[in-house]
Amino acid sequence: MTVTALPLPHPPAAPAPVAPVAAPIYQPAPVGTPADAPRVFAVISAVMRDVMPVAKEKENQQQRYKFRGVDDAMSAMAGPMRTHGLIILPSIAEHRAERRGDKMTHVNITMRYHVYGPAGDCVTAEVPGEASDFSDKATNKAQSAALKYLLFTLFMIPVDDRSIDDGDRDHPVEPPAEHRAERQQRTQQRQQRQQRGQQRRSNRAEPGPWETKGPQQSDELSPHARQLLASAQAATSPDAFAKVRARAEKSGAPAEFLARLDRIDAEKRKAAQQPQQAPAEQRRETPQQAEEHVIAVGELFDAARTAGVSDRAEVEQLLSSRHGVKPTEATVEQLREMRDDLLDAAKGVSV
Repeated sequence: MTVTALPLPHPPAAPAPVAPVAAPIYQPAPVGTPADAPRVFAVISAVMRDVMPVAKEKENQQQRYKFRGVDDAMSAMAGPMRTHGLIILPSIAEHRAERRGDKMTHVNITMRYHVYGPAGDCVTAEVPGEASDFSDKATNKAQSAALKYLLFTLFMIPVDDRSIDDGDRDHPVEPPAEHRAERQQRTQQRQQRQQRGQQRRSNRAEPGPWETKGPQQSDELSPHARQLLASAQAATSPDAFAKVRARAEKSGAPAEFLARLDRIDAEKRKAAQQPQQAPAEQRRETPQQAEEHVIAVGELFDAARTAGVSDRAEVEQLLSSRHGVKPTEATVEQLREMRDDLLDAAKGVSV
């Protein structure tokens, strides 16, 4: 007898997990909306045609770079959005905050923006934001950053008129009169700045290390020159100063600037040869004079930080090379003289 094994039934396969469906980025207009009411995508396109360029005119004073601020983006967008009936409703989709150190708060957020057209339909966009702050403004800063990049990327706000397509120039959709007047005013201001400025290598070239912003600011040194002045003031030895001067020569510093560096070196050498002053406690200071001396020492260190010298030992060495004394042994006049020189170096003002 032949026995044939019958196949055993397999248990039913478990259903494959269904990936969560993301919320739709577009919400149609409500039922009953007139068919001829402009939909949100058409309105976004119209706003893009009307928005004016936003140049990188703001400057970060610490890292020395140009940027476009959120206020600039909002000012450029407000008029076209009002004209075409576009509104943006923000909400925070995710929020994470953590402490860094004793005082700093670091925030990561995801902003969700609902962009509504006059027909009531909506397109949704999510934008991350990140910021740190020593007070309670980290979340505000992160929201500002997210809004700025939403406006720049969704509406493609140009940096200047070169970013506008030639076809739009030949066949423009005329914006309202007030927008045309504001655009013309910005164009005239930009042309005036270009005429006042020194000749660039090209329209896209960055200013050279020894170029200033224009004749109206001819007494203001470039950031590169101010940095060299601060380094010369902070040089703690003749060799350190020689390296600063060599760097200035290599970058094409004019003769007037090199002479200014040489004067700083001469003053430092002269101060190093002066005899040391008696310590403060040996000068028989009155309580009022002692208080004034403490204030002058604090002002010196504040000025040093402004000039980029944050190390206390380096500040003391800097004063010692100039006057041959430590801050606690220097006179109020010496402390304030050094303070003024550091502030001048930081601001680029003639010593």
